[in-house]
Amino acid sequence: MSSGPTTGPGVIDLNADLGESFGAWQLGDDDALLGVVTSANIACGFHAGDPLTIRRACAGAVARRVSIGAQVSYRDLAGFGRRNMDVPADELTAELLYQIAALDGIARAEGGRASYVKPHGALYNRAARDPEQAAAVVAAVSAYDRALPLLTLPGSEVARAAAAAGLSVVAEGFADRAYRADGTLVPRGQPGAVISDPARAADRATAIATSHAVKAADGQDVKVSIRSLCVHGDTPGAVTLARAVREALERAGVLVAPFA
Repeated sequence: MSSGPTTGPGVIDLNADLGESFGAWQLGDDDALLGVVTSANIACGFHAGDPLTIRRACAGAVARRVSIGAQVSYRDLAGFGRRNMDVPADELTAELLYQIAALDGIARAEGGRASYVKPHGALYNRAARDPEQAAAVVAAVSAYDRALPLLTLPGSEVARAAAAAGLSVVAEGFADRAYRADGTLVPRGQPGAVISDPARAADRATAIATSHAVKAADGQDVKVSIRSLCVHGDTPGAVTLARAVREALERAGVLVAPFA
């Protein structure tokens, strides 16, 4: 993979969620995805991931020169971090700080480091619209390391809060999720929310990267200006889908490279 961050027009990072197995429960193919992506959002143990799984994911990312991100979430193993939760702001900040520190510690033990933070699931979506939860996320990143970029939905509450706090914000788009006309994601559970067809995902990824737009669920064109593109590790056929997306981007002349 790339040896370091690259910026400029026509450059897109490809990220995926890794380290989400737990004990005997196996989810995704981390080794295969590490051969495709340029950034790995590694679970921190609150929505998925046990210490051994996390350590193996970090070691694999270091070996493949893939950037490591702390994928922080609500404390929700049973719901895979996808259930909305009302957590007091100070408690949420402390829990996120705990996760960032744990992931960074394991990454450093393997010769790498956490180089960005990305909220997961319900926290990602809640912080996109809830100023209090957004502030809690920003407070955690600021307390740990103000140099860590925050990977999130462009135009969201947490993006605005992070920018106001002086943090670096990296705009993220999704190859395997449907969009609404306002630029937010169609909630999981609704028909068509998750896109598992590799060809369709690849076409959408190319459109986002080259035209900075994507078709919303209602057929409207939505402006999507991003630096990183996500493929979820638990989407059916995630490895095939990720490969199709990367190959399509490269055919379109897009340089696939990490942002951190």
